[in-house]
Amino acid sequence: MRALITGAEGFAGGHLARQLRSREPDLELFGTARTGVPVPAGLGDILAGVYELDLKDEAAVSAVLDEVRPDQIYHLAAQAAVPRSFEAPWETLENNIRSQLNLFLGLIRLDLRPRVLVVSSAEVYGSVPSELMPITEEMPLAPSNPYSVSKVAQDMLGLQYFLSHQIPVIRVRPFNHIGPGQSTAFAAGSFAMQIARIERGLQPPVIEVGNLSPARDFSDVRDVMAAYYLALTHGQPGDVFNICSGQARTIQEVLDILLGYSTAKVEVRVDPSRLRIVDRPLVVGSAVRLRAATGWEPVIPLEQSLRDVLDDCRARLGAV
Repeated sequence: MRALITGAEGFAGGHLARQLRSREPDLELFGTARTGVPVPAGLGDILAGVYELDLKDEAAVSAVLDEVRPDQIYHLAAQAAVPRSFEAPWETLENNIRSQLNLFLGLIRLDLRPRVLVVSSAEVYGSVPSELMPITEEMPLAPSNPYSVSKVAQDMLGLQYFLSHQIPVIRVRPFNHIGPGQSTAFAAGSFAMQIARIERGLQPPVIEVGNLSPARDFSDVRDVMAAYYLALTHGQPGDVFNICSGQARTIQEVLDILLGYSTAKVEVRVDPSRLRIVDRPLVVGSAVRLRAATGWEPVIPLEQSLRDVLDDCRARLGAV
């Protein structure tokens, strides 16, 4: 059995590779990475091969598929930052849609039919009234930013190529996930890195934040990667699953928990540039369908996730 992870160099990619290795030691793992962007340290012992390429290059994608001939594909590669999608909407749309389309076109040309996990996003639901929560998979799609538009397209392309070409696609819609290695472009990573820098005297004791009032449904990235594996191996082609904890925690709570792990005295200051154009006040989902199909349950509490995020930021600064 062979599995291919696109975006193996990313935040989720490394966690997924370790998850797959622990669950299936005999699985041959391969990854793709952006040209010139190395995979994280330690993954070289897990991945049998890493292909550096631009997934928007149809011929290059087809060549990788022809060489690996995977039984499973976990398509993680994407531009995932909502603020970036407003700054560069076409870059986000082209990157996320064309890359996935090239995978499907390559599979069709080579007559390959691996199980494919398409990673959509809870962002596709848009602003849902609180009385309609928790959000289920039946909720209408109402994207409110270019990133979520690209994810609707990925989601629907996955369904379309299952229906039109019988590619066994399973779609997942993860809600917010956090954990060690996350980019500082996201709130938890940004807060943790600022705290770590303050502790080392690398910046004044001030944390700059955006809107702290929204409540989000957070899961640990390691729990989410377990859900990816279970969805791909136990889901039925055509299925779509939410991945979420079913609990909402405010961004203020996230910050308070992180500050509680630090001995530094910190001032919190709102930075207008960190405020989103569209910011939903509450997001909480239902993973009932995923649990029924796979038995998945999240096991890592938010407090442990955030401690690990902060410790990871401290370690990254120590390595500089």
